[in-house]
Amino acid sequence: MLSAIALLLTSQLVGELIARGLDWPVPGPVLGLALMLCILTLRPSILGTVRPTSSVILANLSLLFVPAGVGVLANFDILLRYWAAIAGVLVLSTMLSMMASVGTFLLVRNLMGRRPE
Repeated sequence: MLSAIALLLTSQLVGELIARGLDWPVPGPVLGLALMLCILTLRPSILGTVRPTSSVILANLSLLFVPAGVGVLANFDILLRYWAAIAGVLVLSTMLSMMASVGTFLLVRNLMGRRPE
């Protein structure tokens, strides 16, 4: 379990270093996730080491929302001031995310040669 956590945190750290070092507008954990994907693609045997630990982390993912909720309450005045803009961005980003997901699904389905019945 320690080696899996070390690998996960190291990939996140490297992603953070790349994002800050190159001043990219991409979050470090996203780059770390891409790095982890590359590692697992090149060395699939590592998946057996990472899977049990990541399953436990994902099972307890709801605990990670507590700091975000505290942050929202701490900045509640900003939320009240810009609620319309925030709501608009949330609706627009949700719609764009759903369209990207559907587009990706259709693309992969077509690439795999499966047509709707």
